[in-house]
Amino acid sequence: MQILNSELAQKHSQQALHNCHQLAQISEMTNGILRQYLTDKHKACHQQVANWMVDAGLTVWQDQVGNQWGRLASQHQNAPRLILGSHLDTVPNAGAYDGILGVMLGLELAKLAQSQQLDLPFHLDIVGFADEEGTRFATTLIGSKALAGQFSPQWLSIKDANGISMEEALQTFGLNPNEVHNAALNPAEIIQYWEIHIEQGPVLEAQHHSLGVVSAIAGAKRAIISYQGQTGHAGTTPMNLRRDALAACAELSLAIEQIALACTNQEVATVGAIKAKPGATNVIAGLSEMTLDARAQQDSDLTALLNKIETAAQTIANKRQLTLDWQWTHQAKAVQCAPQVQQLFSAACEINQLAAPVLPSGAGHDAMAIAEICPVGMLFIRSPKGISHHPDEAVIESDVTDAIKVMYSALSYYQN
Repeated sequence: MQILNSELAQKHSQQALHNCHQLAQISEMTNGILRQYLTDKHKACHQQVANWMVDAGLTVWQDQVGNQWGRLASQHQNAPRLILGSHLDTVPNAGAYDGILGVMLGLELAKLAQSQQLDLPFHLDIVGFADEEGTRFATTLIGSKALAGQFSPQWLSIKDANGISMEEALQTFGLNPNEVHNAALNPAEIIQYWEIHIEQGPVLEAQHHSLGVVSAIAGAKRAIISYQGQTGHAGTTPMNLRRDALAACAELSLAIEQIALACTNQEVATVGAIKAKPGATNVIAGLSEMTLDARAQQDSDLTALLNKIETAAQTIANKRQLTLDWQWTHQAKAVQCAPQVQQLFSAACEINQLAAPVLPSGAGHDAMAIAEICPVGMLFIRSPKGISHHPDEAVIESDVTDAIKVMYSALSYYQN
């Protein structure tokens, strides 16, 4: 395992950051960053990345769902693939680094592999995923799920806010909707998938670490919970005769917080919104809806958490004489990062004299989808103040340099 010269690492980290800032100018928003799947700005962003890949001596191509690829080919015949990647799309009013930094660091690592003459026994493939956020068609991980053979034909009929279907958008973009299944990769050809990503949370900063090795990506379930009671006059209905649906949501919201606080394996649960109907100041709410987002590193922990929440919700409904209804809107299984990749990244941190804790990811990432076809690993970079999905999203240059050094050491482990 090799150690990269600090000055050289800094040079490449600065280039990666410069590229992130350049891509931030390619946006659908005038005073902010937004790049959605299959838009003109998506095409312009990927073209710029492709140009940088060509300048770096990589072979480039775009697959059938619009993911952008670059390859540093191995000198060995019939070599397998090691894939480095992340996403290039954004949420509205985004920061410059979420996803994008991982792709740019992958490109810099490919450059370093060439300049340092690493003899790698695999093709080093860099991928910029076309859609991870799901901003345009409300379907996340489109690019990476397609690689894992999980592109659903039903997605083609989903329409965006302007009434344009994904099928139409693919055609306008220059892709054939009938060929999206051809983006699927052959698992037998892939050694591993690595993803470098900003943490998007406050843990590393709180622990004063620049980097962290990801142990797992939390599984998640989302639901809309509704209580049906009785609308009534705020002045004439006695308190003991009310069937107040909003009060039930408020009570359940506090119960969910206490249930999650009592968990011991870093489970989390969030009520993000509560809506009351009819929603007037002087009317008792007869119907109220609330959102629930629950996450855990192990599916069994998530199931246990949700069972407790469901029991609490039903108890409240019975006590208040309300009708309870659940509508599940999203489900993703927990993904464990491959132990061998965790160990490799930890060893690369150690050889570079960096203490990097092992921590879970509460946010979803493309690695979740790719884990269906090969071992995956993730390296987190500290997020100042834990801010992400916001213009104030930031990174520290020296942290990015640390990431370059660690990933180069990890890559060099495999050279012949």
